[in-house]
Amino acid sequence: MAKARTVYICQNCGAESSKWLGKCISCNEWNTFVEEVVKKEPASRGASVSSVISSRPITLDQITHTKGERIDSTYEEFNRVLGGGLVQGSLILIGGEPGIGKSTLALQAALSVKNFKTLYASGEESLQQIKLRADRLNLKSEFCFFINETSLESIINECELSKPDILIIDSIQTISSDVIESSVGSVSQVRECASVLLRYAKKTQTTVVLIGHINKEGNLAGPKTLEHIVDVVLQFEGDNNHSYRMLRSLKNRFGSTYEIGIFEMQSTGLVQVTNPSDILISPNDEKLSGISIGVTMDGARPFLIEVQALVSTAAYGTPQRSATGFDTRRLNMLLAVLEKRAGFKLISKDVFLNITGGIRIDDPAIDLAVVTAILSSNFDRYINHQYCVCGEVGLSGEIRPVSRIEQRIREAEKLGFKTIFISKSGLKNFHPDRYQIEVFPVGKIEHIVKAIFH
Repeated sequence: MAKARTVYICQNCGAESSKWLGKCISCNEWNTFVEEVVKKEPASRGASVSSVISSRPITLDQITHTKGERIDSTYEEFNRVLGGGLVQGSLILIGGEPGIGKSTLALQAALSVKNFKTLYASGEESLQQIKLRADRLNLKSEFCFFINETSLESIINECELSKPDILIIDSIQTISSDVIESSVGSVSQVRECASVLLRYAKKTQTTVVLIGHINKEGNLAGPKTLEHIVDVVLQFEGDNNHSYRMLRSLKNRFGSTYEIGIFEMQSTGLVQVTNPSDILISPNDEKLSGISIGVTMDGARPFLIEVQALVSTAAYGTPQRSATGFDTRRLNMLLAVLEKRAGFKLISKDVFLNITGGIRIDDPAIDLAVVTAILSSNFDRYINHQYCVCGEVGLSGEIRPVSRIEQRIREAEKLGFKTIFISKSGLKNFHPDRYQIEVFPVGKIEHIVKAIFH
């Protein structure tokens, strides 16, 4: 008979304790320990060491190469983040905030994959709700089958009978195993279910996709070991006030972790955005001041972003500093550099900054676009719409080089820009003749002011 024991498990990191603790000594979170009953199967008395060993160690020369076939999801942005498609036998975890579009993305992929049998196990929505969503997406597939089940054992039994190529679990927090007596969604349940699904995926070469919730801190709910168990961790990000969504790779054993995929949420579902620069730059032919185009990178993907600034005289005595999509502290630093190093008096003026598209930029290469947009609004001078800038601004007013400059230049050239301003430092082994776009190197803020506004 199985022996039952009571332990206290932290719901944030999965640490165990024999007694209740107010503060977890592992992750330093308060009031996260919950009492759970754990059963331990007794070991067989007749078991020997030889019966436990299932394989023998071999050398590298004895290991044969196997080329894992990738399954095309029919979505270029999804394939880009995965590294080329779904790998057979892999365990993929997709996390994100409620209502961001995780289930929509999984359902679209399930109904779009051809010639591969897919089983969609839903523990949150009924089959009627899934039918309504599929009708809205206007997608049908004879290769996709649906089941409304929350028992892990029932899902595995169904998989043994139907033998799908792809298994989608929506969501891992709603699935429970009969082996664990703790409540649904607890650390023990999530960890046990993920471990069983991992063994099933590796044994049968079935691609398993898990949809996971996130906690209030923005991290994937459940123990941190859940991210260690799976092969791929994808984060679905976005703002509910805007229609754009970003699928970011946080961990990928079969590809790069610097790739992102961009989607737009429409009434008919998620539509992939293959060229985000065209959407993030407004097609405005009017000569408006306070607008500058910068070249940024998110992961390994370059794209151009429009930076808008408004500089006006402070009406209430104390100047205001406000930024949307940009770090306000870095904005204050750039304003101090303009004041001290370049001699522009902005101490008595309000400065408002906005990154278009509703996205947040942390790339320091956007500094030069922020500076030129602020000066354009301050001078009320228009910046040529065929100019774009890329560079980090240092505390002494110098323009510092940024990483992957050649990729940024190619992106600007592809979109038809005529001139790009970059740092003159770090141009060793750089050949501007290979580009059709004019590469204009600058060293300090004064240099770019003379080049753009004079």
